[in-house]
Amino acid sequence: MLSGKVILISGASSGIGALTASMLASRGAIPILTGRSEQKLKRQVAEIKGQCAYYVMDVTDMNQVQSTVEDIIAKYGKIDILLNNAGYGQFESFSDMPIESFQAMMDTNYLGIVRCTKAVLPYMLKQKSGHIINIASMAGKIGSAKSTSYTATKHAVLGFTNALRMELRPQGIFVSSINPGPIDTEFFAIADPSGSYVKNVSWFMMKPNYVSKVIIRVMERKTAEVDLPRSAGIGIKLYGLFPRLADRLFGGLFNRK
Repeated sequence: MLSGKVILISGASSGIGALTASMLASRGAIPILTGRSEQKLKRQVAEIKGQCAYYVMDVTDMNQVQSTVEDIIAKYGKIDILLNNAGYGQFESFSDMPIESFQAMMDTNYLGIVRCTKAVLPYMLKQKSGHIINIASMAGKIGSAKSTSYTATKHAVLGFTNALRMELRPQGIFVSSINPGPIDTEFFAIADPSGSYVKNVSWFMMKPNYVSKVIIRVMERKTAEVDLPRSAGIGIKLYGLFPRLADRLFGGLFNRK
């Protein structure tokens, strides 16, 4: 189903983005890896078996995003799927985190998705087909201590995704969100340098291979939204119904940062 599809992936120099690109290439798709580090991108592309390419692209720079998309269109003639994966977290108390950190995280995690979508969408509308997949987070639905900034960015991503899905449905463009919990990747090197949070939730952390397989399944089935792990979806629904009770019962689990 994905053979021959041109798939632009942001944040693909490592972690979920890189692994998903490798899996896509093995299925005959053409993943286009993007990220800020050319060295890392080169290394990832060299390990991929199948057709692929890379571009150095910072999602906080609209000119870079626009020129990258234009180059891809010029070379391949289309972009079938946009996987908005770039993002990072930083666990710090609200009182200690400077306003500049809030701005920087929102600029990458939320506005990065807006920029990539803005650049790609005109071509999808012209071809009357396309799929935009945004990697949000379980944090976008359930907040926790010491992640006010990260949670806010992911709330923004979910709101953007849900509104855009309704707006683009008549044009034949699919929009999806994937909301994972903790994943065993380099994400926590920045988010949790002390390792204390990882240690406390290690039993709950998902393997990257599992998450990448779910992402590919969303591409194939065009599922509107997926919560990961699956069991978390039940907890999220209960949280929406009984937030105070959920805070008392489970708040301590996610506050161990």
